[in-house]
Amino acid sequence: MEASAVFGFLLLLLGAACGGSFGLPSKFVKKDTPWETLWGPFFFFVTILLPVTVFPLIAKGLFATAADAGWGVIAMPVLFGCLWGLGSMTLGLSFAFIGLSLAYAINYGAQIACGGMGPFLIHHPEQLATAHGAVIAVGVVVCILGVIVCGRAGVLKSKSQAGAGGSATPGGVTVVKGMTLAFLSGILCACYSIAFSYGGGVMEHSTKAHGNPGWAAAFVVSALILWGGAFSACGYCVYKLAKNKSWSNLAAPGIGRVLFIAFVMALLHDGAILFFGVGASKLGPLGVAVGYAAFMSFAIIVGNVNGFLTKEWRGASRQSVAWIGGGIAVLIVGVCLLATGNFLQGEYAKNHIAQAAK
Repeated sequence: MEASAVFGFLLLLLGAACGGSFGLPSKFVKKDTPWETLWGPFFFFVTILLPVTVFPLIAKGLFATAADAGWGVIAMPVLFGCLWGLGSMTLGLSFAFIGLSLAYAINYGAQIACGGMGPFLIHHPEQLATAHGAVIAVGVVVCILGVIVCGRAGVLKSKSQAGAGGSATPGGVTVVKGMTLAFLSGILCACYSIAFSYGGGVMEHSTKAHGNPGWAAAFVVSALILWGGAFSACGYCVYKLAKNKSWSNLAAPGIGRVLFIAFVMALLHDGAILFFGVGASKLGPLGVAVGYAAFMSFAIIVGNVNGFLTKEWRGASRQSVAWIGGGIAVLIVGVCLLATGNFLQGEYAKNHIAQAAK
């Protein structure tokens, strides 16, 4: 393996570690901190501050590209970005109900399944009957199965911890509500992938007008998606701050620590986007397929390791731990199948273009 490919793979693993860990710092705020006091600043940093200050350093002419491309080109990335913002917001809520481990597993499973099939059905429904279409469909089914297995683990975990007298553990209704939120958040978070599938015109303009390589031009699309997400995620937090009359918490003693934690979370979140984009570009023709499988698999593992390290599964039965382990394994198999299908789809497209040129 070439040195650049090794470097790219390491960047992917680093990005996955960031993606699987961005929720971890939320464990270190005081228990009585209102949800919106932490997550409001987090979404502001993620969707507005970092894309405005950091992304232009990566993609030359980012603002000019967004302005010149025209509303007809940027509308879909922004619209589906708004839906992604809803998903990211509900993921933050699910962390509070069921913890990192279970929320990550269910969210990522639903996100992978819908994110893998959504763009495919929207842009290439006629290819569903092809070999790569069948592989992608099977991958989606396997991911859904993985979500079901993880859900079973959550139910068993709740029952065993309640039986052990864990007063700090969530009740059955809370667990079901949290798992439902995590699943819905996964479906909505998959809109990031759909939004990106509409970003070809933006990337083409960025490359031609400003000379950005493909991986750098992708950050223009990412910025549009995140700005779309600002409307829903930040908007909901503003609503919560107003409804709960918790604006004063943003100026209360100790807010500096909360803002620091929110900023670290934001750096991890957007760092995952950065490292994935650069890392996948270093892997050559298999960059997207292999990179996607490695990134999502390791992110799922990291998210669950963080959950275990913070003792979310303390008092849980061995059976529930075995179920979550099995669910993670099934999800990783599903990720690999989807990555294989994506690679085969790329080869199909190349052959189709070559035949049309003859």
